[in-house]
Amino acid sequence: MTSAALAAPFEVRTHPIGLVPAAIVCGAAVLLFGFQLRIPGYVMLAVGLLVAWLVDRSGRTTRLLPDLALIALGQVIISTMSLEADISYPNMVRFTIVLGSAVLVPYLISRFVYRDHVIRFPWRTGRRWTRVQWGYLLLVLFLGWAILPFYFITSGVYTNWPTVTEPDEIARLFVGVNAVGTWDELFFICTVFALLRRHFPTWQANLLQSIVFVSFLWELGYQSWGPLLTIPFALLQGYTFKLTKSLTYVLVVHLLFDAIVFAVIVYAHNGWPAIFLLAP
Repeated sequence: MTSAALAAPFEVRTHPIGLVPAAIVCGAAVLLFGFQLRIPGYVMLAVGLLVAWLVDRSGRTTRLLPDLALIALGQVIISTMSLEADISYPNMVRFTIVLGSAVLVPYLISRFVYRDHVIRFPWRTGRRWTRVQWGYLLLVLFLGWAILPFYFITSGVYTNWPTVTEPDEIARLFVGVNAVGTWDELFFICTVFALLRRHFPTWQANLLQSIVFVSFLWELGYQSWGPLLTIPFALLQGYTFKLTKSLTYVLVVHLLFDAIVFAVIVYAHNGWPAIFLLAP
């Protein structure tokens, strides 16, 4: 068995009714991050966990409550701070602590309290990337170059990120964009998606994780008609991870996309680098 395996060391019982609490818990992200309604979001999480407890108690599912509790805990940790794109040094430290905790705490509970290995970070799979995989990376770069300038500039969402002119500011924006992109894969794919795949078919788990993923990106700044881009991106990242079982690969995909995001934000504010021929 490779380090990329997602299977739990013991079987769990699943039932379609389990989708109800899972949808409630994941749907709470819309309130927490999309509308930034903390108290209603927490209530929705509590309701979802209560329903999960009832479903587990009925015998239709097993261990659904513990796994959904980890997803809920991660959301609660994230919600303790604003996700506004602030690249000041204090806020970058705050982002590191809070977002890092949202990954680390569920992992530690899963590994040392639940004593299972569902949450994994498979950096190495022992497989070489295929020509199709390399081609997909080039396609991601091209699509990002062709689409993102139009989205950021015509929608005005680039103003959700601070204007950067000094070298130090540009460097911090670059670090921030890529750090959050890395965290996205650690939490939404390796944590949320992995926990959901334990109980549901891949397509259902992928749809559920995309709700949390896209809601987070909305508060982060991908607003206006951004979900038309972020929803397919979230779903493709989950499906790509399912095919490759490689955190490294999905992370490279994400960081290539984020490299274009960074360049577009700088360009939108400053008019350089002038590398976007299709920019408005």
